[in-house]
Amino acid sequence: MKWLTIPVIFFVFTIKAQDSLAIKYSTEIDADDLKRHLSVIASDEYAGRETGMIGQKLTEKYLENAFKELGLAPGNNGSYLQYFDVVNYNPDADITIDGRKYDFYDQFYFYQKFENDINVDQLMFLGYGIDAPNYSDYQDVDVKGKFLIILEDEPLDKKDRSIITGTNEDSDWAYNWQKKYLTAVEKGAIGVITIVKDFENKVELIKDYQGSPKMSLLNDREPDEYSDSAPCIYISEKLGSQLLEKADLDYDDVIKHIAKKKTTITAEIDASIKIDFLPEGDLLKSSNVLGYLEGDSKKEEILVITAHYDHLGKQGDLIYNGADDDGSGTVGLLEIAQAFVAAKKNGHGPDRSILFMAVSGEEKGLLGSAYYSENPVYELDKTIANLNIDMIGRHDEYHENSNYVYVIGADRLSSELHEINENANKIYTALDLDYTYNEEDDPNQFYYRSDHYNFARKGIPAIFYFSGTHEDYHEPTDTVDKIEFDKMSTILKLIYFTAWDLVNRETRIKVDQPIDWN
Repeated sequence: MKWLTIPVIFFVFTIKAQDSLAIKYSTEIDADDLKRHLSVIASDEYAGRETGMIGQKLTEKYLENAFKELGLAPGNNGSYLQYFDVVNYNPDADITIDGRKYDFYDQFYFYQKFENDINVDQLMFLGYGIDAPNYSDYQDVDVKGKFLIILEDEPLDKKDRSIITGTNEDSDWAYNWQKKYLTAVEKGAIGVITIVKDFENKVELIKDYQGSPKMSLLNDREPDEYSDSAPCIYISEKLGSQLLEKADLDYDDVIKHIAKKKTTITAEIDASIKIDFLPEGDLLKSSNVLGYLEGDSKKEEILVITAHYDHLGKQGDLIYNGADDDGSGTVGLLEIAQAFVAAKKNGHGPDRSILFMAVSGEEKGLLGSAYYSENPVYELDKTIANLNIDMIGRHDEYHENSNYVYVIGADRLSSELHEINENANKIYTALDLDYTYNEEDDPNQFYYRSDHYNFARKGIPAIFYFSGTHEDYHEPTDTVDKIEFDKMSTILKLIYFTAWDLVNRETRIKVDQPIDWN
């Protein structure tokens, strides 16, 4: 018994000694401080913090001053700011099919920015656009130079089982749109039109995601390089049915045929499609705000903690204050920084360096984090992880109380990162860690919708901390008076304790899961 108990006692003592130090500085994360900061940046004076506009500039200055006052060093070669140019454009467009014009969001939508209008006279229907070992829509079909029309999801048999997996479990073809798109492009297709189900509900989700107006990073590619970008367009079942009728195909019959025969249907479709895009608007300047805390023994390695400080701005007299989205994450970033700075001032600085980065342009397409990921100040191969905070100030309709947080992405690249976060929660915060939105088939696809993704796509393990949407999401009613500051404090302490482990552990966490996106 003694041989067994001695190592157990020693182990507990070691962890407690380390815990007490971390706990000491976690008290710097204070609900009153959070409210004080948020009452400024989510006020009407800050005009909704829209990227490139006056509100964003005011917030930029506020954060720069806050980083200075905390004692963080300038994070960008002597400056707290990393500037980038954005182009303000409207995603609006018209699509004309055989002389009939449809409005954007009426029967079609798209995500990407196009340089040129689209004119197509010949289309090819290609089933579901899948190329799997036991089912392929591409078998004996040459799609080079073709503009494809494909179905959403994947084929199911009569018992609603996936033909690809042979079970009730969906294959990744059902929800990974990039897989279908990249397969088509690799095989030589010049564009893809996907017929989507539940079109109206999807449009509402997209409107929330895209914000208004849309922007893009200023692109320095030569104009002729845009010809290599194959358009990816989504249309309603109504419009898709009309196109299939031109090849004497019935939309419902096609789905039934594939389910019964487990073989595809392909057909040439004689139809002219023309898409006219509105021209780009003004060139604007935005910025990321970077505060740097140098580490000690392993200072060349760096943890990046992010939150986006932009929001939707104003529409007429309505101000979209964005207290939760993402004022909550932005002020939380300041409090976590304050905790680590206090530790360093008392001789307990982190072994690894920490970059506290408030990014802008998230509402316009993750622009600030995308710019940093392509123009990093600190080497990406020395970046150990990203912890991203986006909307942690409210609770959603799926939870009766506030003692939870959605954890997204923790296990996608590193099982160690997942374990570190889990252990930090067990030891310190006892939150309900909800992994609902971490599921790969989650229809919301939140994993791809916040700034951590621009680190993950570079192979850097990342966690997105999130409390879910609510009735005030992307509404002018997202105001400070509705924020739950005690809830915020608890979530921020979980992030702080996770960060404490990441920057002070003996070896950096490993990437042990495959990276399967571009």
